[in-house]
Amino acid sequence: MSNRKAIIIGGGLAGLVNALQLSSQGVEVTLVEKKRFPFHKVCGEYVSNEVLPFLKTLGVEIEDLRPAHLTHFVLSSPKGRTLQTPLDLGGFGVSRYTLDHYLFQLAQKQGVTFRQQVSATDVLFKEEAFTVTLSTGEQLQASVVIGAYGKRSALDRRFNRSFFEERSPYLAVKYHLKTQLPKHVISLHNFADGYAGVSAIEEDRYCFCYLTTRQNLKRHGTIAQMEAKELSKNPWLRDLLQNSEFLYNQPEVINEISFAPKACLEDHVLMSGDAAGLITPLCGNGMAMAIHSAKILSEQVLLFLNGQQTRTQMEANYITQWQKQFGARLQTGRLVQRLFGHPVLSEITVTGLKYLPGAVKAIMRRTHGKPF
Repeated sequence: MSNRKAIIIGGGLAGLVNALQLSSQGVEVTLVEKKRFPFHKVCGEYVSNEVLPFLKTLGVEIEDLRPAHLTHFVLSSPKGRTLQTPLDLGGFGVSRYTLDHYLFQLAQKQGVTFRQQVSATDVLFKEEAFTVTLSTGEQLQASVVIGAYGKRSALDRRFNRSFFEERSPYLAVKYHLKTQLPKHVISLHNFADGYAGVSAIEEDRYCFCYLTTRQNLKRHGTIAQMEAKELSKNPWLRDLLQNSEFLYNQPEVINEISFAPKACLEDHVLMSGDAAGLITPLCGNGMAMAIHSAKILSEQVLLFLNGQQTRTQMEANYITQWQKQFGARLQTGRLVQRLFGHPVLSEITVTGLKYLPGAVKAIMRRTHGKPF
């Protein structure tokens, strides 16, 4: 194929991995990102070690970022009952600020063109080619467009995605902290209408990220009041909130997080990462899933651009591979999510699972993948 050009909309994990993998094979890649690197993102900042073999092939040296090494998982109920289990594969903790910036710099060196602080306002597919209109008025052409713009974008309205028109009750809040906790443990703490993840990242810092509802916030008025009155009912979270140094003046917050299923193809635009529906609550493993989805997508795109399959075959193969890899994991994640954040159910769940270590391991395996 003569036009070996790809446009990637969104510079999160999936978009950056797509850019690295495609550009390494001689594809001319332009990545459009509405912010400027480096920047913070609302994220649990835990990555399963399943991604390490693949990242090596991209020239990514995770140890250069000095991540925290995570080997155990702790789950607490709203009243503070806990269970602990080893993580089969283990994982690492690193901030999105650091990891995304590292991948951005790597992609720049590899020849990827970045259009920062610019948004894609429209995407048109006609006669086997795309035209992407930018907020500057400029129009870019390519034979492949990848949507890697995260959980929610104005482009979702352009594609008439059903979840975009439905109000979601969820919001997420993230801080970085200095605190005294074991660096090898990722913990998930339940409270009424929500749950919080805590794990070490680089530079002796910790990521504290929680999901709750707009109604919970409305009931208490402010984030600070909600944390003091609701999260603090869990003794583990109360200790964290009272005995930590908060490193942000204000938390990072994202609204309207949808757990509804999404399609990984819209008007011939191939969706990658969270734009394709990669959200699962257990252990914040969405980062590994985003990286894996980008790998699957890039492999199909390269076959298409190399003339080894048609566009129809590329799209069908990507959908099949995506469902095969992530369908069961997302289903398990959604089922587990229903047990979290509910005062009674989460108490019963934690208490019951404490005596069923085999069930805990089974859940962990079903929400994590194998090394790739």
